[in-house]
Amino acid sequence: MKIGNIELKNNLILAPMAGVTDVGFRSLAVEYGADYAVGEMVSAKALKYKNKKTFDLLITAPNENIKVAQIFGSDPKIMASIVKSDILAKFDIIDINMGCPAPKIVKSGDGSALMRDMDLAYNIISSCVKVTDKPITVKFRAGWNDNINAVEFAQMCEKAGASAITIHGRTREQFYAGNSDFDLIRKVKQAVSIPVIGNGDVVDIESYKKMLDTGVDAVMIGRGALGNPEIFSQILGKNLDVDKLQDIKKHIDILRTHYPETLVVKEMRKHILWYLKGYHNCTDVKNQVVREKDLEKVLEILENFFKENKKRES
Repeated sequence: MKIGNIELKNNLILAPMAGVTDVGFRSLAVEYGADYAVGEMVSAKALKYKNKKTFDLLITAPNENIKVAQIFGSDPKIMASIVKSDILAKFDIIDINMGCPAPKIVKSGDGSALMRDMDLAYNIISSCVKVTDKPITVKFRAGWNDNINAVEFAQMCEKAGASAITIHGRTREQFYAGNSDFDLIRKVKQAVSIPVIGNGDVVDIESYKKMLDTGVDAVMIGRGALGNPEIFSQILGKNLDVDKLQDIKKHIDILRTHYPETLVVKEMRKHILWYLKGYHNCTDVKNQVVREKDLEKVLEILENFFKENKKRES
């Protein structure tokens, strides 16, 4: 599969997730076999006004051979100006978010709110396509609440010049509840000639195969990778010895090279809770981690926990 001139090897992608797909987590996903990992979505308007926190979201890891930035906004001129600028120069693919269901995003007319205004969405995509040779992709949902218009929206994206699309098989109203509509994803794939990436409810090999049965060209994994970046190697059939403690340490080390310790501690709390999911007798260690403000002490707590866990297993 190719997205523009970018060739993928195994067609497995880490989905962009706000507050989750930081540079450390993306690096681990790529290490475990993801073709590429999409960064947290960034506001085009915030980039225009040089917001430092937003710029921090554009930091990438050395092993990200295919770099993908996801931007959002509802002003075609601002979106195009950011795509054209040097701000996104290092990225190979620019993805436009037209699927985020968060109230604060849709309230501004961004994210999945754009599924209610096909003409505006078209103008945004075509404006970005015109100012760059890089592939422009679009991520969207089944529709806005009861208006299931993913097929028409996909056709509009293709007409506007998108190089590929990602369809999450839930409506905006569903957020992340209920089931992803795989039949709708199949219809989207059949309706366009550009590559289609399927997203939603892929959490293991079985659900991955189910998504592939829709005919999609690639599969994007989101929540199934939380605390579980090795899901990519599992799907690829690679029997790797996963060391959760080492993964956590790698994650922390990467964040430490870019951010202050206080921020790393704060950001890692949720990740550590996900990394510990499935371990027995981990309630106490979780409680300790969320209260601890010293990163070295957090690591000490985790090392003791995993050491005791190995003793119980043996």
